[in-house]
Amino acid sequence: MIVITAPTGQIGSKLVATLLRQDEPVRVIVRDPDRLPADVRTRAEVVAGSHRDPDVLDRALDGADALFWLMPAAATASSPYEAYVTASIPGADAVVRHAVPRVVIISALGRGSQIYAGHVSASHAMEDLFRSTGAHVRALALPAFMDNVLRQVAAIKEGVVSGTVPAGLRMPWIATKDIAALAAGYLLDRTWTGQDSVEVLGGEDLSHQEIAEVLTEVLGRPVRFRRGDRAAVEQFLVGRGFSEAMARSMMDMDLAGERGINNTTPRTAANTTPTTFREFAEESVKPALHAELG
Repeated sequence: MIVITAPTGQIGSKLVATLLRQDEPVRVIVRDPDRLPADVRTRAEVVAGSHRDPDVLDRALDGADALFWLMPAAATASSPYEAYVTASIPGADAVVRHAVPRVVIISALGRGSQIYAGHVSASHAMEDLFRSTGAHVRALALPAFMDNVLRQVAAIKEGVVSGTVPAGLRMPWIATKDIAALAAGYLLDRTWTGQDSVEVLGGEDLSHQEIAEVLTEVLGRPVRFRRGDRAAVEQFLVGRGFSEAMARSMMDMDLAGERGINNTTPRTAANTTPTTFREFAEESVKPALHAELG
């Protein structure tokens, strides 16, 4: 039995679909089961509740062979360490109680860089928490998600894609469908042992300027990059309900990206995933823009 957290998110939804296609026994932890597709509700075991809740985790991890752990950061947390580490303690406790042999974790690049990176640094501490359980662990250390560009569809409609790093700074990007495929491979394989970070650089390195150029070509309309101000973005996030600490943590992560935290691992064929940004733009951004345009 494979237990999946965050099964309605960008990664978890794709991961659950992949595992079910393999006829794998799957159990999902979800706050609102109605958000699951009907076929998932029919074919997977559903445990309703939060994976921050010890009682929910006890029900979910009973008899589990493997656990996929993705902790969405609570925007109102008092610090990124509360959001990732404190919130994950019930999960680590449950892994020990139920002797779950393998855990696959969503984390980030830059472990050992000695660059403080807000959310990223806290995710590295979360890795250490699960390593302390004695389970076999694979932490998928990932760069920026291509899918986050979809949050800017309304702005792209107006011809702008934005960010707060320099326009020409190249960094790795990954599609969430490639993350789901990678996670599925580890969850289906019962032979691996030990505790390791798996550094993955996604399909390619791109700057925001290059992203704007690709969007212009794929969408057939001009898109330019506009660099934002971190202080203004931080205040915008606070206005949207983020705690000051979590808004600052987002900007600390962004600044760490500018300082090169995602560029410390050399790219190889082994750590490169299939999807390019052009393919992602064709498959995802273009349909989303058409929907926005009505």
